[in-house]
Amino acid sequence: MCSSVPAEVSFSLDEFSRHGGLTDLHKDGWGIAYYDNNDARIIKEACTASESGYLKFVKDLSIHSKIIISHIRLATQGEVSTRNTQPFTRELGGKQHVFAHNGDLLEIDTKEEFKSKRFRPIGNTDSEFAFCYLMENMSKIWDQETAPDLVSRYKVFASFVSKMSTLGIANVIYSDSDYVFNHSHKRISPDGDLLPGLYMTCRRCSACETDVAIDGLELDKLNSKDVMLIASVPLSDEKWFEIPEGEIRVLRNGEVITITDEF
Repeated sequence: MCSSVPAEVSFSLDEFSRHGGLTDLHKDGWGIAYYDNNDARIIKEACTASESGYLKFVKDLSIHSKIIISHIRLATQGEVSTRNTQPFTRELGGKQHVFAHNGDLLEIDTKEEFKSKRFRPIGNTDSEFAFCYLMENMSKIWDQETAPDLVSRYKVFASFVSKMSTLGIANVIYSDSDYVFNHSHKRISPDGDLLPGLYMTCRRCSACETDVAIDGLELDKLNSKDVMLIASVPLSDEKWFEIPEGEIRVLRNGEVITITDEF
Protein backbone atom coordinates (compact mmCIF):
# COMPACT_ATOMS: atom_id res chain seq x y z
CA MET A 1 0.00 0.00 0.00
CA CYS A 2 1.48 3.32 -0.95
CA SER A 3 0.62 6.90 -1.78
CA SER A 4 2.54 9.62 -3.52
CA VAL A 5 1.94 13.37 -3.58
CA PRO A 6 4.14 15.32 -6.00
CA ALA A 7 3.45 18.06 -8.48
CA GLU A 8 3.39 15.58 -11.38
CA VAL A 9 4.50 11.96 -11.17
CA SER A 10 4.82 9.23 -13.77
CA PHE A 11 4.13 5.93 -12.02
CA SER A 12 6.33 2.94 -12.84
CA LEU A 13 4.97 -0.55 -12.14
CA ASP A 14 8.13 -2.66 -12.08
CA GLU A 15 8.72 -2.70 -8.33
CA PHE A 16 4.99 -2.57 -7.67
CA SER A 17 4.39 -5.76 -9.69
CA ARG A 18 7.27 -7.62 -8.04
CA HIS A 19 5.72 -7.04 -4.62
CA GLY A 20 2.47 -8.51 -5.94
CA GLY A 21 3.24 -12.20 -5.45
CA LEU A 22 6.86 -12.42 -6.62
CA THR A 23 8.91 -10.96 -3.77
CA ASP A 24 6.01 -10.69 -1.33
CA LEU A 25 2.94 -12.69 -0.23
CA HIS A 26 0.35 -10.19 -1.50
CA LYS A 27 -0.96 -12.15 -4.49
CA ASP A 28 -4.75 -11.69 -4.32
CA GLY A 29 -5.25 -8.50 -6.31
CA TRP A 30 -3.79 -5.12 -7.13
CA GLY A 31 -5.09 -1.67 -7.86
CA ILE A 32 -3.99 1.87 -8.68
CA ALA A 33 -5.96 5.10 -8.29
CA TYR A 34 -4.68 8.34 -9.75
CA TYR A 35 -6.29 11.74 -9.75
CA ASP A 36 -7.17 13.97 -12.66
CA ASN A 37 -8.23 17.15 -10.84
CA ASN A 38 -11.08 16.11 -8.52
CA ASP A 39 -11.84 12.89 -10.39
CA ALA A 40 -10.00 9.59 -9.90
CA ARG A 41 -9.26 6.80 -12.34
CA ILE A 42 -9.24 3.36 -10.75
CA ILE A 43 -7.49 0.42 -12.41
CA LYS A 44 -7.61 -2.86 -10.51
CA GLU A 45 -7.57 -6.59 -11.04
CA ALA A 46 -8.24 -9.59 -8.79
CA CYS A 47 -5.09 -11.51 -9.68
CA THR A 48 -1.38 -11.67 -8.92
CA ALA A 49 0.22 -8.40 -9.97
CA SER A 50 3.54 -9.99 -10.93
CA GLU A 51 1.77 -12.26 -13.44
CA SER A 52 -0.68 -9.72 -14.84
CA GLY A 53 -0.60 -8.97 -18.55
CA TYR A 54 -2.93 -6.08 -17.84
CA LEU A 55 -0.08 -4.29 -16.04
CA LYS A 56 1.74 -3.81 -19.35
CA PHE A 57 -1.26 -1.87 -20.62
CA VAL A 58 -1.28 0.22 -17.45
CA LYS A 59 2.46 0.85 -17.70
CA ASP A 60 2.12 1.96 -21.32
CA LEU A 61 -0.39 4.60 -20.18
CA SER A 62 2.49 6.51 -18.56
CA ILE A 63 0.35 7.73 -15.66
CA HIS A 64 0.84 11.36 -14.65
CA SER A 65 -0.93 12.66 -11.57
CA LYS A 66 -0.52 14.79 -8.46
CA ILE A 67 -1.85 11.99 -6.27
CA ILE A 68 -1.37 8.25 -6.82
CA ILE A 69 -2.60 5.57 -4.41
CA SER A 70 -1.81 1.91 -5.01
CA HIS A 71 -2.57 -1.30 -3.15
CA ILE A 72 -1.55 -4.95 -3.35
CA ARG A 73 -3.90 -7.36 -1.62
CA LEU A 74 -3.42 -10.38 0.62
CA ALA A 75 -6.97 -11.61 1.18
CA THR A 76 -7.87 -12.04 4.85
CA GLN A 77 -11.57 -11.17 4.72
CA GLY A 78 -13.74 -11.62 1.63
CA GLU A 79 -13.15 -13.72 -1.47
CA VAL A 80 -10.62 -12.90 -4.18
CA SER A 81 -12.68 -10.76 -6.57
CA THR A 82 -12.68 -7.38 -8.26
CA ARG A 83 -15.27 -6.00 -5.86
CA ASN A 84 -12.94 -6.74 -2.94
CA THR A 85 -9.85 -5.27 -4.60
CA GLN A 86 -8.53 -1.91 -3.39
CA PRO A 87 -8.34 1.05 -3.67
CA PHE A 88 -12.02 1.83 -3.12
CA THR A 89 -13.70 5.05 -4.23
CA ARG A 90 -16.91 7.03 -3.60
CA GLU A 91 -18.16 10.44 -4.72
CA LEU A 92 -18.86 13.05 -2.08
CA GLY A 93 -19.13 16.82 -2.44
CA GLY A 94 -18.37 16.68 -6.16
CA LYS A 95 -15.03 14.92 -5.58
CA GLN A 96 -13.88 11.32 -5.78
CA HIS A 97 -12.63 10.05 -2.42
CA VAL A 98 -10.12 7.19 -2.52
CA PHE A 99 -9.31 4.76 0.29
CA ALA A 100 -6.81 1.96 0.93
CA HIS A 101 -6.36 -0.07 4.12
CA ASN A 102 -3.76 -2.54 5.33
CA GLY A 103 -4.72 -4.71 8.30
CA ASP A 104 -7.66 -6.57 9.82
CA LEU A 105 -10.65 -4.95 11.50
CA LEU A 106 -12.35 -7.74 13.38
CA GLU A 107 -16.15 -7.98 13.39
CA ILE A 108 -16.64 -4.42 12.12
CA ASP A 109 -19.62 -5.59 10.06
CA THR A 110 -21.43 -6.89 13.14
CA LYS A 111 -21.21 -3.73 15.25
CA GLU A 112 -24.24 -1.46 14.97
CA GLU A 113 -22.27 1.75 15.59
CA PHE A 114 -20.23 1.25 12.40
CA LYS A 115 -23.11 0.59 10.04
CA SER A 116 -23.66 3.17 7.30
CA LYS A 117 -27.00 4.07 5.74
CA ARG A 118 -25.90 6.25 2.84
CA PHE A 119 -22.72 4.44 1.80
CA ARG A 120 -22.85 0.68 1.44
CA PRO A 121 -20.11 -1.79 0.52
CA ILE A 122 -20.11 -3.46 -2.89
CA GLY A 123 -17.92 -6.30 -1.63
CA ASN A 124 -17.58 -8.04 1.72
CA THR A 125 -14.26 -6.88 3.15
CA ASP A 126 -13.64 -5.16 6.47
CA SER A 127 -11.70 -2.48 4.56
CA GLU A 128 -14.63 -1.37 2.40
CA PHE A 129 -17.00 -1.54 5.36
CA ALA A 130 -14.65 0.83 7.19
CA PHE A 131 -14.47 3.14 4.18
CA CYS A 132 -18.25 3.40 4.05
CA TYR A 133 -18.27 4.31 7.73
CA LEU A 134 -15.65 7.00 7.12
CA MET A 135 -17.64 8.42 4.22
CA GLU A 136 -20.81 8.46 6.29
CA ASN A 137 -19.04 10.65 8.82
CA MET A 138 -17.33 12.77 6.17
CA SER A 139 -20.75 13.49 4.60
CA LYS A 140 -21.70 15.43 7.73
CA ILE A 141 -19.12 18.09 6.86
CA TRP A 142 -19.12 17.73 3.05
CA ASP A 143 -22.87 18.12 2.50
CA GLN A 144 -22.56 21.90 2.60
CA GLU A 145 -22.43 24.66 -0.02
CA THR A 146 -18.69 25.05 0.48
CA ALA A 147 -15.99 22.43 1.00
CA PRO A 148 -14.98 21.89 4.64
CA ASP A 149 -11.72 23.32 5.93
CA LEU A 150 -8.73 21.08 6.63
CA VAL A 151 -9.22 21.09 10.40
CA SER A 152 -12.76 19.73 10.04
CA ARG A 153 -11.58 17.00 7.68
CA TYR A 154 -8.71 16.10 9.99
CA LYS A 155 -11.01 15.79 13.00
CA VAL A 156 -13.28 13.32 11.21
CA PHE A 157 -10.34 11.27 9.94
CA ALA A 158 -8.59 11.25 13.33
CA SER A 159 -11.75 10.08 15.07
CA PHE A 160 -12.22 7.38 12.44
CA VAL A 161 -8.73 5.85 12.71
CA SER A 162 -8.89 6.03 16.50
CA LYS A 163 -12.03 3.89 16.48
CA MET A 164 -10.68 1.52 13.83
CA SER A 165 -7.53 0.93 15.87
CA THR A 166 -9.67 -0.58 18.64
CA LEU A 167 -10.88 -3.26 16.19
CA GLY A 168 -7.51 -4.36 14.82
CA ILE A 169 -4.73 -3.13 12.60
CA ALA A 170 -5.61 0.13 10.84
CA ASN A 171 -2.98 1.43 8.44
CA VAL A 172 -4.99 3.79 6.24
CA ILE A 173 -4.38 6.03 3.22
CA TYR A 174 -7.30 8.26 2.23
CA SER A 175 -7.58 11.16 -0.20
CA ASP A 176 -10.38 13.61 -0.97
CA SER A 177 -8.48 14.92 -4.05
CA ASP A 178 -7.18 17.93 -2.11
CA TYR A 179 -5.20 16.20 0.64
CA VAL A 180 -3.87 12.73 1.40
CA PHE A 181 -4.41 11.54 4.97
CA ASN A 182 -2.09 8.75 6.13
CA HIS A 183 -2.47 6.87 9.41
CA SER A 184 0.34 4.58 10.55
CA HIS A 185 -0.65 1.88 13.01
CA LYS A 186 1.48 -1.28 12.90
CA ARG A 187 2.17 -4.45 10.92
CA ILE A 188 2.89 -8.00 11.98
CA SER A 189 5.43 -9.99 9.95
CA PRO A 190 4.84 -13.64 8.94
CA ASP A 191 7.24 -14.52 11.78
CA GLY A 192 5.14 -12.59 14.29
CA ASP A 193 7.45 -9.58 14.60
CA LEU A 194 5.90 -6.17 15.22
CA LEU A 195 6.81 -3.71 12.44
CA PRO A 196 6.02 -0.05 11.65
CA GLY A 197 2.75 0.47 9.81
CA LEU A 198 4.00 3.04 7.29
CA TYR A 199 7.27 4.57 6.10
CA MET A 200 7.84 7.93 4.45
CA THR A 201 10.51 9.48 2.25
CA CYS A 202 10.86 12.71 0.28
CA ARG A 203 12.58 13.04 -3.08
CA ARG A 204 13.54 16.61 -3.93
CA CYS A 205 14.03 17.07 -7.64
CA SER A 206 14.67 20.81 -7.91
CA ALA A 207 18.17 20.15 -9.23
CA CYS A 208 17.18 17.40 -11.63
CA GLU A 209 18.47 17.92 -15.16
CA THR A 210 17.08 14.62 -16.42
CA ASP A 211 14.32 12.26 -15.37
CA VAL A 212 15.08 10.72 -11.99
CA ALA A 213 14.02 7.17 -11.13
CA ILE A 214 13.59 5.47 -7.79
CA ASP A 215 12.07 2.05 -7.26
CA GLY A 216 8.35 2.43 -7.64
CA LEU A 217 8.36 5.94 -9.14
CA GLU A 218 9.74 7.75 -12.14
CA LEU A 219 9.93 11.50 -11.69
CA ASP A 220 9.68 13.72 -14.72
CA LYS A 221 11.99 16.71 -14.98
CA LEU A 222 10.29 19.42 -12.95
CA ASN A 223 10.98 22.90 -11.67
CA SER A 224 11.61 22.87 -7.92
CA LYS A 225 9.09 20.18 -7.01
CA ASP A 226 9.14 17.57 -4.27
CA VAL A 227 7.65 14.09 -4.21
CA MET A 228 6.45 12.61 -0.93
CA LEU A 229 6.15 8.82 -0.90
CA ILE A 230 4.46 6.77 1.83
CA ALA A 231 4.49 2.98 1.74
CA SER A 232 4.06 -0.09 3.94
CA VAL A 233 7.69 -1.05 3.28
CA PRO A 234 10.65 1.00 1.97
CA LEU A 235 10.80 0.78 -1.84
CA SER A 236 14.37 1.98 -2.43
CA ASP A 237 17.82 2.22 -0.88
CA GLU A 238 17.45 5.87 0.09
CA LYS A 239 16.55 6.95 3.63
CA TRP A 240 13.02 6.09 4.71
CA PHE A 241 11.59 7.24 8.04
CA GLU A 242 9.21 5.24 10.17
CA ILE A 243 5.92 6.99 10.92
CA PRO A 244 5.32 6.33 14.63
CA GLU A 245 2.37 4.22 15.67
CA GLY A 246 -0.83 6.20 15.91
CA GLU A 247 0.42 9.25 14.03
CA ILE A 248 -1.28 10.92 11.06
CA ARG A 249 0.54 12.61 8.19
CA VAL A 250 -1.41 14.98 5.94
CA LEU A 251 0.15 15.64 2.53
CA ARG A 252 -0.47 18.18 -0.21
CA ASN A 253 1.63 19.08 -3.25
CA GLY A 254 4.69 17.19 -2.02
CA GLU A 255 4.64 18.68 1.48
CA VAL A 256 3.61 17.55 4.95
CA ILE A 257 0.89 19.88 6.24
CA THR A 258 1.17 20.77 9.92
CA ILE A 259 -2.14 20.87 11.83
CA THR A 260 -1.74 23.54 14.49
CA ASP A 261 -5.25 23.77 15.91
CA GLU A 262 -6.02 22.22 19.27
CA PHE A 263 -8.39 19.29 19.19
